[in-house]
Amino acid sequence: MKKLDFPLIADTLFYSLCVWFSSLCILRYFKVGIGISIAAATLFAFSTGGLVFLFTYGRHKRRNLSKREKEDKERLMLHLALERPERVRAALLTALTADEKTAHCEGDELSLEDERAVPMFTMQPVSADAIAAEIRKGAPFVFLGNSLTPEAAKLLSSFSCKAILGDEIFELFARTETTPAPLICSQIPRKTVKDKFRRSFRKTNARPFFISGLLLMVMSLFAFFPVYYLISGGVLLITAVTVRLFGYA
Repeated sequence: MKKLDFPLIADTLFYSLCVWFSSLCILRYFKVGIGISIAAATLFAFSTGGLVFLFTYGRHKRRNLSKREKEDKERLMLHLALERPERVRAALLTALTADEKTAHCEGDELSLEDERAVPMFTMQPVSADAIAAEIRKGAPFVFLGNSLTPEAAKLLSSFSCKAILGDEIFELFARTETTPAPLICSQIPRKTVKDKFRRSFRKTNARPFFISGLLLMVMSLFAFFPVYYLISGGVLLITAVTVRLFGYA
């Protein structure tokens, strides 16, 4: 892994700790010595952690790849929405010709497979009114854009107009390795540790902390080792009070 996959590590630690506590409680219930119980529980926990890591690594890797592709697509769509129209047409022409498509650009007109092509990249889905304005200029044509409203998509279909939308356009640039560089606003702001901290310690989170702590305290009445539930439940209850008093609004 190029960098730590915290969700994967969190899953592995969670299941390992669950097995460790469960194994320790069961072994101590059957009067197994404390040393042997801890050693056996640790062995079970490491075995479980290894199996969880092996079985979930591929899933986490695919999910992270999909997330990166989604971020790359968002950057590209934002670039095309902010870039000057002539540069958008030039970038599309380069990608289309690299994909062995018949494409030409004369002045302000882009054509694809001998049909008029209309690039329209916007921050919001293109409306039916915008499509109607292009239909008045002549149909059918090829629409290239990020997304369409349902009404706009239906209108295009009614006039036999083809639509090439965000996913297909991103795949076109990626496949032909013609993604413009540098991209406008290429760095999409990420949530910092401070942002995540503020989100976790909002006043509205006091109730979940309180309920979780209360349930752990109740479970201590039925557990083999109530001290673990008492301590964790008490910590959550204190956290709930602290968040309610000093948390972010």
